[in-house]
Amino acid sequence: MSIRLQLGAVLLLACMALVAVPNHARADEVPIVTGEHWTKSSEDIKKAYLLGIANIVQIETAYYGTSTPTDAQSMLPRMVKGLRGQTLDTVREGLNRWYADHPDRLQRPVIETIWYELVVPGLKKNM
Repeated sequence: MSIRLQLGAVLLLACMALVAVPNHARADEVPIVTGEHWTKSSEDIKKAYLLGIANIVQIETAYYGTSTPTDAQSMLPRMVKGLRGQTLDTVREGLNRWYADHPDRLQRPVIETIWYELVVPGLKKNM
């Protein structure tokens, strides 16, 4: 069985499982990880959070293959370009440093901090 066919079968099964489970979560009920959560988490939890984001990027990259989406379709190509040269540890350390330097901004979502403090400056550097 080809990899593409296997991936399609897995995705189909996952979608079927999600449809079968009643899920009434609304956007305002989805928890947002903030600096408050970040600063209270262990280094292993922080790494797991960043690994989850990295996995999402890898899944979407694999899904699109060579047909990279435009900036209007997805933010992930810009994220990949802006984080070029970074590792999970350098991102984690950058977030630790930013929240330590801005204790009054702990309500800011971590994903927003990644974007504006790491991705945007990286885009300027990697252009």
